[in-house]
Amino acid sequence: MQTLPVPTQPTPAESGIDTVIHRRQTRPVRVGNVTIGGGHPVVVQSMINEDTMDIEGSVASIRRLHEMGCEIVRVTVPSVGHAKAVGEIKQKLAETYQPVPLVADVHHNGMKIALEVAKHVDKVRINPGLYVFEKPKADRGEYTQAEFDEIGEKIRETLKPLVISLRDQDKAMRIGVNHGSLAERMLFTYGDTPEGMVESALEFIRICESLDFQNLVISLKASRVPVMLAAYRLMAKRMDELGMDYPLHLGVTEAGDGEYGRIKSTAGIGTLLAEGIGDTIRVSLTEAPEKEIPVCYSILQALGLRKTMVEYVACPSCGRTLFNLEDVLHEVREATKHLTGLDIAVMGCIVNGPGEMADADYGYVGKQPGYISLYRGREEIKKVPEDRGVEELINLIKADGRWVDP
Repeated sequence: MQTLPVPTQPTPAESGIDTVIHRRQTRPVRVGNVTIGGGHPVVVQSMINEDTMDIEGSVASIRRLHEMGCEIVRVTVPSVGHAKAVGEIKQKLAETYQPVPLVADVHHNGMKIALEVAKHVDKVRINPGLYVFEKPKADRGEYTQAEFDEIGEKIRETLKPLVISLRDQDKAMRIGVNHGSLAERMLFTYGDTPEGMVESALEFIRICESLDFQNLVISLKASRVPVMLAAYRLMAKRMDELGMDYPLHLGVTEAGDGEYGRIKSTAGIGTLLAEGIGDTIRVSLTEAPEKEIPVCYSILQALGLRKTMVEYVACPSCGRTLFNLEDVLHEVREATKHLTGLDIAVMGCIVNGPGEMADADYGYVGKQPGYISLYRGREEIKKVPEDRGVEELINLIKADGRWVDP
């Protein structure tokens, strides 16, 4: 998907108010032909639903997502057989489509699986709470420091081969903490808290750093937005204190479906991005993966972080409106939605129209009954009959050389 450069906005010195999102400085981590962090555009990710053993189905699903603008695709690998299948998927994508950055999801006691799949993917995602499974004890009262350290050493020895493999192949790892699957000793030590999530991630980061591996991306997902926000904010704070600059992967896990799932995801992801936190995002909906991508781009576009579609400015309609604003907005959108990077305003009357749409490239304004005034920026270009308004808007865009056929 084409992404246009974000327009330069006024600096505080020029306007007195800073309207630019200042992103947290992070190191660049390469995942295939995509780079996360390091000032690169926020990367969009998703995950296929297919069983990875279904080679043809997986390839088709990955391709659909990538063609929609999904830049990194995750697949699940619950067994060594699945891990080997990813190699076939990767090869078939290269032969029949193009290379797509792939991430493998590895969970319970996954060292053998991870070592196999690391040969085939660009990034391996591990969950610290599940990578070395700690069997709970029913009568557990606390963890002694000796027990804590003993398990920590076991984790190091289990993680070490994967770290070395990824390091030597110049590939990446995501340390993906989930609020719902913290390890038992983290729960006993820190409670079911954002602090426990952060400490879980830091333990794995330190192991990787001790092995001279820093191609890391960190996530701290939760299904409740306030927990998710607190965890990421604390992680950014702790990394700043420790001199770490790893990029963060944002998401509200198990957000659900429909309107609320989208609002919930936007509340979490959008809030952090607005604070400058976050380098790659995934909207987790209980729907087809393809439904996630438009939500991601809408969040990024609304915040001015990526410009991938037409930005429509439209008033809410009122008694002054001189045409059916909802119908006209729909008609304008249908005619121009394939364009990239334009701002088009559809305003119902002259009172607020020219002022509210001042930053738009083109304006469609009802100034008198039965007629539409078309604007280029702040300049009124012509007045046309209402039934020719959309046609003449297209002609204006064409005259400026900014039109492309659908």
